[in-house]
Amino acid sequence: MALGNRYKTAPGAGTLAALILVLVFGSPWYSDWALENTNEGTAGGWWLRLLAWPHWSFDTDDSLRDVIVGDLKAILVVVLTAVFLYLLPGSQLARARGTISQFFAGWAAYIFAGGFAALLATLFLSNPSLLDAFRAAGAGAGYGLFVGWIVGFASLGGRRGTR
Repeated sequence: MALGNRYKTAPGAGTLAALILVLVFGSPWYSDWALENTNEGTAGGWWLRLLAWPHWSFDTDDSLRDVIVGDLKAILVVVLTAVFLYLLPGSQLARARGTISQFFAGWAAYIFAGGFAALLATLFLSNPSLLDAFRAAGAGAGYGLFVGWIVGFASLGGRRGTR
């Protein structure tokens, strides 16, 4: 019962939506399908490929460290979404459920999470550069801008995160 109540909060619902987005659309199966079956020259194909941006993979031949570093971007997107949803005031201070501030707080949290996840994950690459970090952060923020509305809608209607 306590687990179910956590997801009725705006931050909990938004974090759950972020986790589902990353697990489903970041999976190796979806990523491979999107690359093979979509045309990046069309808006729909571009968006379907964008959904796979924080992709993850699990190869049993890799060491645990390699798996974690390789999947750090996907992990950080979910974790940072939760952090930003708790820090942004829209979901915390909304007096009524379903206000537009909850929607924008969820959307903004996903934009920030995508940008910072990419920025931080770039630091763990071999030979990271400031330019690569900036490019990655831009790609992450772009992902959050075009996909984060889903997290925003998931945040609607949840009660405040704290009592």
